[in-house]
Amino acid sequence: MLTFEPYGNPTYFALLGVALLPLMIGLLYGKRSRLYETLVSIFFLVLTFGGSKWTQGVALIIYILYEVVLTWGYAVYRRNHNSGPLFYLMVILAIAPLTIVKVTPAVENGQASLIGFLGVSYLTFRAVQTMMETRDGTLKNYNIMTFLQFMLFFPTISSGPIDRYRRFEADYRSVPDRDKYLGMLQKGIRYLFVGFMYKFILAYYFGTILMPKLQLMAMHSRGGFLDISWPLIGYMYCYSADLFFDFAGYSLFAVGTSYIMGIATPMNFNQPWRSPNIKDFWNRWHITLSFWFRDFIYMRLVFWFMKHKVFKKPTTTANVTYIINMLIMGFWHGVTWYYITYGLFHGVALVVNDTWLRYKKKHRQSIPHNKFTQVFAIFLTANLVCFSFLIFSGILDKIWFLK
Repeated sequence: MLTFEPYGNPTYFALLGVALLPLMIGLLYGKRSRLYETLVSIFFLVLTFGGSKWTQGVALIIYILYEVVLTWGYAVYRRNHNSGPLFYLMVILAIAPLTIVKVTPAVENGQASLIGFLGVSYLTFRAVQTMMETRDGTLKNYNIMTFLQFMLFFPTISSGPIDRYRRFEADYRSVPDRDKYLGMLQKGIRYLFVGFMYKFILAYYFGTILMPKLQLMAMHSRGGFLDISWPLIGYMYCYSADLFFDFAGYSLFAVGTSYIMGIATPMNFNQPWRSPNIKDFWNRWHITLSFWFRDFIYMRLVFWFMKHKVFKKPTTTANVTYIINMLIMGFWHGVTWYYITYGLFHGVALVVNDTWLRYKKKHRQSIPHNKFTQVFAIFLTANLVCFSFLIFSGILDKIWFLK
């Protein structure tokens, strides 16, 4: 049986085009066949998780059944009850599989977990946010079939973007009028073409052609202060470019395919390299992930700290929560020193950024703000981000510890 990485080669896109054509025609005439959409999703899920990856497919099925039981059970319970301890227990149970998947390589000498599969992180985010919104009362009409469609929506299953249940449900249960759908179709096709340029041209050049050469040169140039060399600096910028173009290209494929299917999946990137500070960067980079962490971890921790008066000052509450939030993000990427350091780096950067913005606000008259300072702020932010990506890349682990 053939297996494909999502959006990995021309054959995948050819199959995608053939499969989506009847759906496009139907939407142009105001019809949405949920049965056909389900069959298309199953087909592409089999292409992704079948064949040699059948163990991942089995893990996916077991995982989905597990999360359905948890979310449905909690939705039924929440109609008449609202126990805090039970809610926390359900959230812990919902994230338990992901925790096992992330921790296993660290304790098993790099061995992947048997229950791991492509996209387990993003599916966990969807399940947890559904449960949290059910508890908040913002999600009142939980539907198992819609939840399954939401979880198994194949364009975004492997790496996001992370949609919200209520937003997805609104699109899934409606049919856009012809003018609106033509606009979505135009955007979707444009996103696909830009995605091709990002992922198969730019990311290929930086990641496949240039980056291995720079890594080899950096390994041979060790010996100076902290083994820093010009090839290592070149690798830093090259890796940052590859990371952006590869993931932004994938995200454009996912969003473009979603738009063609009449689902307005949110964008994941919005010109992040134009950010004048680190907070603005996280409002532009991997947007659905950073907003998920903001809404479901950061804000809830801030509320809990303030409710229990853990810290006297709101600024202290915010600063501590920034660091906790970004550390969790670092651990989510993997239990390694460089992922955790990456999270801590961004947590501290957000604290410094907020401190500077407060100082700047108080001394607005004495601190210049013009085109030069704006360009300098963008330059400084971009370089700080690139340095954090150098940590994230793991090359420092090889340079410092691989002899």
